[in-house]
Amino acid sequence: MKVIYLTKYSINGASSRLRSYQYFPLLEKENIDVTVSPFFNEEYLSNLYSGKRTSLLQLLKFYLARFFTLFSLYKYDKVVIEKELFPYFFSWFEKILSLLKVKYIVDYDDAIFHNYDLNPNKLIVFFLKNKIYNVMKYSNCVIAGNDYLALKAKQSGARKVVLLPTAIDVNKYKIKEDFNNKTVVIGWIGTPSTFKYIKKFEPIFMKLKNMYDIELHIVGAKRDSQCCKEIKFFDWSEESEVDLISKFDIGVMPLENSPWELGKCSYKLIQYMGCGIPVIASSVGMNKTVVVNNKNGFLVNDDNEWIQKLSELITDKKLRANQGAIGRKMVTEKFSFQNNISVIISLLKGEKEIINKTFTTINTPINIEELNVLN
Repeated sequence: MKVIYLTKYSINGASSRLRSYQYFPLLEKENIDVTVSPFFNEEYLSNLYSGKRTSLLQLLKFYLARFFTLFSLYKYDKVVIEKELFPYFFSWFEKILSLLKVKYIVDYDDAIFHNYDLNPNKLIVFFLKNKIYNVMKYSNCVIAGNDYLALKAKQSGARKVVLLPTAIDVNKYKIKEDFNNKTVVIGWIGTPSTFKYIKKFEPIFMKLKNMYDIELHIVGAKRDSQCCKEIKFFDWSEESEVDLISKFDIGVMPLENSPWELGKCSYKLIQYMGCGIPVIASSVGMNKTVVVNNKNGFLVNDDNEWIQKLSELITDKKLRANQGAIGRKMVTEKFSFQNNISVIISLLKGEKEIINKTFTTINTPINIEELNVLN
């Protein structure tokens, strides 16, 4: 069969790589012929991460290229859309696909609907507040990265909602075995757009720095001139990220508590745990599903709890090793892309029965020991 993936980014875009590209080799082995057509190209992504603006003419070219791609969709047995066909444009084309009986699948790993319904620009809210909910409703199936996204999809009237967490290839993640370093490394991995979360973590780090021999490693964000010199910055690449994470002794994921953060899929926690590293995270959204408190790490609510729990891990290497081992086991069982691929293949091949579960709301976290299909 032939499938086209209409991704948002090229392979170096984190969401596109993790939700789509990493599965393509396994899909090809199942005789599924994959074509990928990203909306934004690699140059756009490079400009985005370096803070450069993309010209209006170039943006127009992206929209036109996606428009003309739509005329080739009849060649494919399945169409998978990452988030939306056209950013900041009406859901007209998704509706047309639905009217033409194109049963597209749409995938979300972020609360992108809040770009519209909670936008500070009142015109965007007025015209586009229901845009993503309509895209979900017109689809044949919504793939959601966490229970908050699944809940929103269900509320939108989506025909089928599949809960599929963002996952890693555990075979690529080497397990950290040595926690005997004198200097304890606290680590964070992310992008320039999420740097704001770890930047607010700096005062906590500085307090701990006065108490312990520690370092803070930041992977994937550019050095901020306002940050203290004790914070070390490292460039991200797909080839180096696992080696950089394996140098951490503790992985952190601070978040704000807002509707946008409820859509986060806690991927960096899964990466830390893949390397057998204990984690500490803000008690927000999916973090509360990924982190089993006092088992594979700690959930914290304020600065005092951050300092207390980090101190416990900094001063107890045995605790770090034990929690890291539990985290690695949890990732292997629940957040491995080897587990996800069977569900994706079933969706693409149109198998009626994948896994049937009863829908559960955000207030009662969905149990993802199995991948749920919300009917």
